[in-house]
Order: sequence, then structure tokens, then C-alpha cells
Amino acid sequence: MIKRFLSLEWKSFIRSAAFQTNLAIKILMLFGALYFIVVFSLLGAGSYYIIEDITKSEPFQIINKFILYYFAFDLVFRFFLQKTPVMNIRPLLYINIKKDRIVNFTLGKSVLSFFNIMHFFFFIPLSVVLLKEGFDVLGVITWLVGMIAMVLIINFLNILIDKKDVVFYAVAVIFIALGALQYYGLFDATNYTVLFFKGLYDYAWMVIIPISTLILVYKIVHSFFKSNLYLDAGLSTTYEIAKTQNFEWLDQFGTLGTFLKNDIRLITRNKRARSVIIMSVMFLFYGLIFMIGAIKPYDGPFSMIFGAIFVSGGFLFNFGQFVPSWDSSYYNLMMSQNIKYRDYLSSKWWLMVIVTVVSTVLASFYLYFGWKVYLAVVAVAFYNIGINAYITLLVGAYTRTPIDLTSNKNAFGDKKAFNVKTLLLIIPQIVLPVFLYFIGMYFFNQLIGFLLVALAGIAGFALKNKVFDMIEDIYKKQKYETIAAYKQKN
Repeated sequence: MIKRFLSLEWKSFIRSAAFQTNLAIKILMLFGALYFIVVFSLLGAGSYYIIEDITKSEPFQIINKFILYYFAFDLVFRFFLQKTPVMNIRPLLYINIKKDRIVNFTLGKSVLSFFNIMHFFFFIPLSVVLLKEGFDVLGVITWLVGMIAMVLIINFLNILIDKKDVVFYAVAVIFIALGALQYYGLFDATNYTVLFFKGLYDYAWMVIIPISTLILVYKIVHSFFKSNLYLDAGLSTTYEIAKTQNFEWLDQFGTLGTFLKNDIRLITRNKRARSVIIMSVMFLFYGLIFMIGAIKPYDGPFSMIFGAIFVSGGFLFNFGQFVPSWDSSYYNLMMSQNIKYRDYLSSKWWLMVIVTVVSTVLASFYLYFGWKVYLAVVAVAFYNIGINAYITLLVGAYTRTPIDLTSNKNAFGDKKAFNVKTLLLIIPQIVLPVFLYFIGMYFFNQLIGFLLVALAGIAGFALKNKVFDMIEDIYKKQKYETIAAYKQKN
């Protein structure tokens, strides 16, 4: 039966309308996976000695003290990037296949996810280093087994949380609060969690705790999804009573206003679309990682501009990459109406422009780190509006990924708007502004670098009509392939 499931997975992949795109992305993901394998292996082999050199104290104790936040970050990372394991299970429910087998295979696929495997390349080399440094063999083995069990626990918890976002946000708030309390010296949770993680090494019997927890979590997740494997319940679409939202003030913009109203309603009424707003807010603070470094000795042609791209472009990237996929559930109906592609695409573009401007204004708190830091945000905002907004629309024409806005109620059906595909597709949008900034700074100064980035965006905005002619033509050529792709089930 496992062989048959694997065969169905392979056929689903090669027969997909987006097979060429998926294949290219898989190849890019393979190179990305190899890169992270090397990085995690080096970190695993070198972290012990790096910590020893920096802190001049016992590294293993420090690792166990702060590994709590390692797993917390892993949970957040998975929530936004790891897809829920998916099988086209609806047809399987008509035939004589036990539900346990369907669920076990689907959950088993998640164990082989790269999000789990990359941790093995960290903990295994680290364990080898511990053995080399004279640590007890049995203790290292039980500690390693405990760490792998924790990784798999988080894997299955993420699958469950993926269906109940409120649980994730509650957990995220707790960890953020714990981190803040520790930073300000009010309460250090790691003083207590270190007893458990170090106990896995000191007391071999304690490995029973993470293993038992793993079995319990697996059974809970298994039971949850098995209870939803019904055509008339778990796999049916749930409808909620819609609230009236008129937005009459947009009527003054004519057809453009009508499309804008539809997009605003889509974002406010659907969990999947609302996640874009949440990610956009998070991206406002994402730049702090690079901006703070940019005003220190790490000033360079990459960090400041790289961070600024996401500060103002969080919504643009997350929303624009999936135009017209947001409308995939009724795209066929739209194409049968007398709708001009130019009006449709213009509404999406203007929505991205408006949110980019709002994000730039909200990001004014970066002035605290210096006017040059905020100037980088403003310069890149021009670039996002004049260049990247067009690129996201072009990418959407070829992505053709159907989006089920109600999928949070279906077993194994949800996909995140922010995922590995999106990250890979935005790479070309990052290289050019960094290059322009580097050229300006190398031959002149930093301000000229900002000016070149901003001028590129202004030039793109000035060429809006010509660019839209090209984009509209591409969408028309891809129209029927897009319709065919949206008819397929993921």
C-alpha cells in the first residue's frame, strides 16, 4: 500500500499543470537544501568550540540553557514555511483503504521533511564533538535521542497548530514574553528548562519523557486528522455568515474601486488572506536585524538595503506573488465576464502601492537608528513601487497555484501564503537594488547609492503604461493555462 501511495504522489507531481515550474523550484530547493546542510553541519561541529572561545565557560551547559529558544525559533520557522503534508485523499475514501493507513502515510511524509533532516545535521555532528571531548557515551546518546524526539514533537505540533492558528499565536506570545523577561533580567525560564535538557545527559532514564511525549503528540495529531476524514464532515467546505462591508468611498474610482473593494473584502474575511497582513506587520520589524547592524561596524552594500526591501515590501511580496491565485476559486467566472485585464491588474498594483506607502510611513521609527537608515527604507520603497510591484505581477502569471481560502477547515488542505516557493521567486527582486546601491556607494557615496535605487523605482513608475501593456499581454497568453491549472486539485 505504501508503494501505491508513493506512485500516486509521483503521478500527481509529473501530471500537474505547473510541472515545469514545480520541477525548477524543486531543483532550486535541492541546492538550497545542500547549502543549509553544509551550514548546519558546520554549526554542529563548530558551535561547541565557538561558545567555549567566546564565553570561556563550559559550552554544553550553555547549549542546554538556550536550546529552548532554538526550538521556539524552529516552531515559528516551520509555521510560516513548512507546508502541511498533503495527499489528494478525497478519492481514496471511496475505496477500501483503512483511514489509519492514509493518515499514517501522510504524517509519515512529514517526518522525512527537510525541516526535520536539517536538525539532524546539527545535532549529530555536535554529539560527535561531545564524544571527542570526553563526554559519557551513554549520556550523549540519550541526549541526542531526546533532541531528535523534540524535533519530531515540534514537527507534529506544527501540523496541528497549522489548523488552529490561535494556538500558535498564543505560544508565540508566551515565548516572546519569556525572551523579553529574560532580556530585562526579570525572569529567566532557561534556569528551569536547562535542568530537563541537561538531565537527558545526566540521567539516561529521562529520555523516556521526550519519547513518551512524542508518542502522545503523534496519537493526538493522528486522532485529530482521522476524525476529519469524512466526505460529509472534515472534508466539506464550511461557510460562515458574511458581514456586509460596502466601502462606498471607493465607488468614486469606478471599475478600479470595485476591484479594490473585492480585494479588501477578501483580506478581511479570509484567514489565509489575513495572514498576509500579519506577515507584513512582522516584516516591519524584520529590518531591525539588518538596520541595527548597518549602523555598527557591519555597514556594507548588502545588509541595509536587504533589510529595507522587506520593511516596505512585506505585503507586496506576500500578496503580489499570488495574483491571480487569490481569485482562483472564481477565476473561471471572472474570465467569462466582460472584465478588462488592465482594470483587474491595476487594482492589484494600486493595492500593493497603497500598502507599501503605509508601511513606509509606519516604518518611520527607524529614524531612531539614524536618518540614513530610514532613508534606505524610503529609497527602497520607491524601488518596490516602481519595479518590484511589476515583477510580482509577472511572477503571478506563471505561478498558477490555486488557493483555497477556506482550507483551514479541511484535513491536510492548508498552504501558507508565505512559503519556500515565495522566497525562491523573490530572489531576482533583491539582487538589482543591492547592486545599484553598491555601484553608487563604490564610485561615489552612500547617498548616491540610495539615489540610484530610488531613481530606478521612479523610472519604473514613469513607464507604468508600457510595462502594464506587456504584463497584460502575458496574462492574456497565459489565460487558458491558468484556468486549466485552477481546475486541478492540489
